[in-house]
Amino acid sequence: MFQTFTTTTSPETAPPRIAALRKAMAQAKLDAFLVPRADAHQGEYVADRDARLAWLTGFTGSAGFAIVTADQVGLFVDGRYTLQAAAQVPVTLVTLKSIPSDTAEQWLAEVLPQGATVGFDPWLHTAKDIKTLREALADKDIGLQPVENLVDAVWPDQPAPPTGLAVPQAEALTGRRHAEKRAEIAEILRDKGVTAAVLTLSDSISWLLNIRGSDLPRIPIVQAFALVFDTGAVTLFLDPAKVPAETTTHLGAEVMIASPADFGPALAALTGKVGVDKSSAPVWVSDQLAHASVTWMRDPCALPKACKTDAELAGARAAHLRDAVAMVEFLAWLDRVAPRGTLTEIDVVRELEARRRATNQLHDISFDTICGAGPNGAIVHYRVTESTNRAVVPGQLLLVDSGGQYVDGTTDITRTMAIGAAPVEAIRPFTLVLKGMIAISRARWPQGLAGRDLDALARQALWAAGMDYDHGTGHGVGSFLSVHEGPQNLSKRGEEPLLPGMILSNEPGYYRTGAFGIRIENLVAVTPPDTPQGGTRPMLGFETLTYVPIDTALIDVSLLTSAERDWLNSYHTQVRARIGGLVSATARDWLNGATAPL
Repeated sequence: MFQTFTTTTSPETAPPRIAALRKAMAQAKLDAFLVPRADAHQGEYVADRDARLAWLTGFTGSAGFAIVTADQVGLFVDGRYTLQAAAQVPVTLVTLKSIPSDTAEQWLAEVLPQGATVGFDPWLHTAKDIKTLREALADKDIGLQPVENLVDAVWPDQPAPPTGLAVPQAEALTGRRHAEKRAEIAEILRDKGVTAAVLTLSDSISWLLNIRGSDLPRIPIVQAFALVFDTGAVTLFLDPAKVPAETTTHLGAEVMIASPADFGPALAALTGKVGVDKSSAPVWVSDQLAHASVTWMRDPCALPKACKTDAELAGARAAHLRDAVAMVEFLAWLDRVAPRGTLTEIDVVRELEARRRATNQLHDISFDTICGAGPNGAIVHYRVTESTNRAVVPGQLLLVDSGGQYVDGTTDITRTMAIGAAPVEAIRPFTLVLKGMIAISRARWPQGLAGRDLDALARQALWAAGMDYDHGTGHGVGSFLSVHEGPQNLSKRGEEPLLPGMILSNEPGYYRTGAFGIRIENLVAVTPPDTPQGGTRPMLGFETLTYVPIDTALIDVSLLTSAERDWLNSYHTQVRARIGGLVSATARDWLNGATAPL
């Protein structure tokens, strides 16, 4: 089984580890030390070796950071992780701070004296972050000092780096040869007048070279660094032992393999204008470019990667079809068994993974399944463990957010179900969340608009009722890459214009602490511009990729408009048409009932 349920951290382990870090800080003459969740590649997921924040504090969320001083510890998390952090860290020792209202610079200015020194690992912080901190702390003469990582220095059994092999991703799945992609990136560099760009995001490198790997759980990327030149040539900094002969042949003569130890000297030898993404590249990178002129630019692979090829979109549709079969079989099972009151959250996660495995094409799950029964559903990114495992109780809600990594596509779906009789207090908020999900699904908009322009559509019904949720409405999704992919998103802060071929999640929610959580999620792809009948301007829209029933027992039909009811009935008709002939007879009977028109 991919997912495990052991408790990997404990609040009790944090105090001695923090004490050891403070001792190392004192020896280094530092007044504070920064401990981010990130690794050198700034990805959302990190290898066990790089899980420094979790090891130090006990917090295992995928975003956040800590600041340790001689007498205080601040842990900064966003609204997704407020409840989780409070349960995982020793709150008598660690002060929880809320992103974005609380910032590192504000807190450091409050707790440190004039002239203090803050240490940081230059591999784990971007140039943008360090510049922001330096400027904000200048008035108090608080300095930032790059140092060797002090957490590593006090972590006696730190795991070894990952050693997964880099393997080719077939052109039939990518839709483009890596030579074409390299030529496109080279043209972008020439247009910007730079001779080379530094790539540090592992999913960008994996996309560019049509390779995949197993360095991280759930995300099939190769952890590496690269230089891409305005000629289209690439130097890939990767342990040669991780590159089998098949991959060497696949990469060809224009992609040179170099040892990771050569990365620093290669940067130091560069001249001319060199592109660096200050939002994702470690500040260490720009510090090495002593003989080059640093040109700040976005990772040139980010936007081309986000706009999927026809082959990638076809793969996504196929992957979602298989995933829907697994989900329908699972939901039919859940509807039969859960009302008996014999299941736990772990039982549910195991069954769902087994259903996905039965497709015989599952490479991995795309993230640890979020399965929250009753009040656990209110923990937005809850991960069940043996110590938190809760019974699935009739009369409560069950929120299941899950996905699969298939070689042709990445899936992510959330369904919230009533176990037995639907709890009355959940029906209205569920219906309001559904109205938001339908609003995004039906949206049409002119070219040039970004996620922030659409985000309010998902929240309008909730806002009218005095409700909201503290996460974005949707994130980008990769093609057999990261389940969370930029630069596109649907959120209040989403500034990237949406373009055809982008895949995003559509997942409004509502959470009542101590009671239940509600989230409904489909993946959607941005469609090419098309002028609606009678219109005068071309509009973009969304193609729904996910076809799995939504629990109608939780819907107050009187709150739906006729257009919303028609959309849901049409959606369920399509679910039956696409999935009905692919599932077992038992699941088909359940499906017919679950998709009956309102």
